[in-house]
Amino acid sequence: MVDFVQNCFDGVMLGSSYALLAIGFTLIFGVMRRLNLSYGPSIMLGAFVGTLVFLQFRVGGLAVAAATVLGAVLVGIYVERLCFWAIRQGAAVASMVSSFAIWMQLEEVVTIVFPDRTYPFPPLTEAEPMDFGPFFFKVENLVMFACAAALTLALHLLLYRTRFGLRLRAVSENPDAARYVGINIAAVTFLAFSCASAIGGVAGYLIIAGDGQITPLFGLWATFKGLIAMMLGGMGSIPGAIVGGLLLGIVEAQSIWYLGTEYRDLCAYALLFLFLVFRPGGLFGHALAERERLALRRV
Repeated sequence: MVDFVQNCFDGVMLGSSYALLAIGFTLIFGVMRRLNLSYGPSIMLGAFVGTLVFLQFRVGGLAVAAATVLGAVLVGIYVERLCFWAIRQGAAVASMVSSFAIWMQLEEVVTIVFPDRTYPFPPLTEAEPMDFGPFFFKVENLVMFACAAALTLALHLLLYRTRFGLRLRAVSENPDAARYVGINIAAVTFLAFSCASAIGGVAGYLIIAGDGQITPLFGLWATFKGLIAMMLGGMGSIPGAIVGGLLLGIVEAQSIWYLGTEYRDLCAYALLFLFLVFRPGGLFGHALAERERLALRRV
């Protein structure tokens, strides 16, 4: 029983980073109703910018974190301009395919500029694990969870306590109605994309700093983890993204302990398959779809 509870704690810590990745996907999908497949590679390239700063100047973690987030935001803006702003509204498939092409482009850039397989990354902390009775916690996991919780709270305040959040929710609910009341759709989507890229940059930094190294495969890994967590919680639902990320982390932690590391991804994909079969809308997707249906009826 102690092992099971310990694994749940570890899964929540790990799942908090998955939740941040899923929130980034959800922000873009919720506003634009389009899927950005190059989201993970954008985070990866931002992290390699942080790696370059670390290798060249040997600076501390805060400078590397700032470089990582800034790099992710700049690459995210590049993706938004090419794949979403330049393609007309409603062409969701064209945007998704073009974002996949940018994914390949970004990976090629990384493999050319960074030819080695792995590169060092400054750790979050080198402190020893902390014991609480029969349980122990890695300090880097606690830092990751605290940062994820603070960022989620800040996002909640942004969405529900600011005028920008009100405009963002209006665009997400009904873009046409938002346009009629004078909301600049292009500006809102641009800022939402930038916000999602910044969140992804923070998530990427926390995950990579926890591992202490980065590889060019991180973009693929981040894309899969973020998409799975978002689909488990329900596409377009930020609370669903959080719950989906935590659930995915707990399942992976339990599978590593009871089955082995090699079954970690297999169990994640099996969980996604079960959700697609028995609850295709995700944990919160059905409520979101029902709310949209009632809103359309009122219109």
